[in-house]
Amino acid sequence: MSEPQGSEGTTQRLPVLEKPTEPDPSPPALEGGEGRFWSPRRVPAAVVAVLLLAVAGLFLYDIAAVRAEQPAMRWRRELATQLAERPLDDTWVLVGAGVAAALGLWLIVLAATPGLRGLLPMRRTHTDVRAGLHREAAALVLRDRAVEVAGVQSVRVRLSRAKADVSAVSHFRELDDVRADLDAVLGDAIQGLGLARPPSLSLHVRRPGKKG
Repeated sequence: MSEPQGSEGTTQRLPVLEKPTEPDPSPPALEGGEGRFWSPRRVPAAVVAVLLLAVAGLFLYDIAAVRAEQPAMRWRRELATQLAERPLDDTWVLVGAGVAAALGLWLIVLAATPGLRGLLPMRRTHTDVRAGLHREAAALVLRDRAVEVAGVQSVRVRLSRAKADVSAVSHFRELDDVRADLDAVLGDAIQGLGLARPPSLSLHVRRPGKKG
């Protein structure tokens, strides 16, 4: 059987088909953008706004009344008198100053901290998408994976942003074998959660307590 000839009597080379490479199932995380989610804190903002609006409206109404040659409100006259006559080391003055300072510090803390401690940021694989996982859901996943290990009777998981504290009760098998299996299973489960900062694993395995 002769090979196919070209127009000039040369052998034609068949095209080479390259097998497309399969996409990586776990794309690398992007740099940055993996910090905690910020809470909008609508309730504190609404409370502060309402209080400021009420106090400002009351003062503006009283000032407008005085400008219209009406007597000032009794509470404002009493307040001015107390501020003029009461010394700075008076108990009520110190209490009022402490309350004002505490409220101001509380507002500063709310403005400077992100909040939403129960929402764990996940690895970011797209620039325009951010994902988070609720801490209770992540703890439930770890508990479900742990109870699948042979010999485990019950599991309690406490998950924070930095550490996964797992306490397991084993009613049969050697504790060292159960601990080794749990360490491997939970290590894979933590990595499978896709968190931006996977928590460290703290594992405790014990026998069930004696009844009675």
